[in-house]
Amino acid sequence: MSGSADLDARLFVRQPLSSMESTLLSYLAEEDANIFTIRDVEDHLGKPYNNAKVIANRLVKKRWAIRLGGGKYLVVPLEAGVKAEYTEHEFIIASHLVEPYYIAFWSALNYHGLTEQIPHTVFVATTRRLGNRRILDTNYRFITLGGKKFFGYQPESIGNAKVNVSDAEKTIADCLDHPEYCGGLDEVVKAIRGGQDMVSTEKLVTYGLRMGNSTILKRLGFLTEYLGIGHTKELINSILTETKKGYSLLDPTEKRGGRYLARWGLQINVSENRLREWGKQV
Repeated sequence: MSGSADLDARLFVRQPLSSMESTLLSYLAEEDANIFTIRDVEDHLGKPYNNAKVIANRLVKKRWAIRLGGGKYLVVPLEAGVKAEYTEHEFIIASHLVEPYYIAFWSALNYHGLTEQIPHTVFVATTRRLGNRRILDTNYRFITLGGKKFFGYQPESIGNAKVNVSDAEKTIADCLDHPEYCGGLDEVVKAIRGGQDMVSTEKLVTYGLRMGNSTILKRLGFLTEYLGIGHTKELINSILTETKKGYSLLDPTEKRGGRYLARWGLQINVSENRLREWGKQV
């Protein structure tokens, strides 16, 4: 029985490195590279692809690396200890999972301090179609955007790395477009209210126009007017001029229903109690 327990314990302890594996990790440490690819193994050790892949997979088995997918691996540093208890910032991992990309929606809301909620999923915008992933107990959700909507981000410093994150205005514009990826319209309302001193409503309108979705402007116009935040008569008129005919749901995460508001071309499918609650929070 004790022999079986010893075996189970060893499964969760890092195994010794071969000289070749140690050499590879030394090269990576010199370059301060915490993420590497099969190509890096080929280049540093002068090995063909198949051999390089075997070496990388051995490092995973020995708990010196974590497989990220797509031929990429995360180095587990020496200071993680014999049990390799270590993680990397989830935004840095996300930056290596797909190209092009930017951290978006609920994750970006949290980054900019526009929500007090801490999402358990990292939302990543990309122009590619990619299945969702789970790495180191963190879920990564990839939202495919058309090229017309893929803009409004910039590199931000995360540790020693640079990671693309949507700016505050693009984050809110994206969330107005797809509230289902930010915890719902209530979170958008909180972001507009809480970000009134740092977010430019004019820039939001510009982004909405560029994204080519009139519904973004309808929701923005209604919410800023209803909440009495960041709007002027001229701005409201400019938004009204750009909105298209037809009705959109105020909250696409809720069922259809409620009154129609012709001014904004919206079906107000949220309860009056919810609307009053939004107003009280201003």
